[in-house]
Amino acid sequence: MSASTAISAPDYGRSLTGLGFNLIVRDVDEALRFVTDVLGAELEFGTEAFAALKLCGQAFMLHQDKTYRNNALYGFLQSADARGIGVELRAYGVDPDKAETRAREQGFTVLAGSLDKPHGLREAMLLDSDGYLWIPSIHLPPEKIA
Repeated sequence: MSASTAISAPDYGRSLTGLGFNLIVRDVDEALRFVTDVLGAELEFGTEAFAALKLCGQAFMLHQDKTYRNNALYGFLQSADARGIGVELRAYGVDPDKAETRAREQGFTVLAGSLDKPHGLREAMLLDSDGYLWIPSIHLPPEKIA
């Protein structure tokens, strides 16, 4: 795992603004493979149990299950086959066709291939190895909107 110089946890926490998310994953390296190689996220810093990233200008984190041992959510994590059911992680500005191709090449699940949608986006539905649903999308030009 390569990344820029890490900052302290309190300094990183103070740097966060707006809306962000944290994905609790079984294997940080495997999750990194998906978000960096398929979606193009940028790793800011990380360890074997944690990673801080940016995608489409927004900060998000990955935490390995074991970091949640003392968290009330831990028991649910141990029994969940797929995580985040009902949540769509939308990556606006990430080309769905390229992400779909990379996902297929790397053996990830393509739930739905790239399609033009009536709401003005071209999007694909991709599952990472923890079962999180990612939707890379780009805006359609006005002439392609039905």
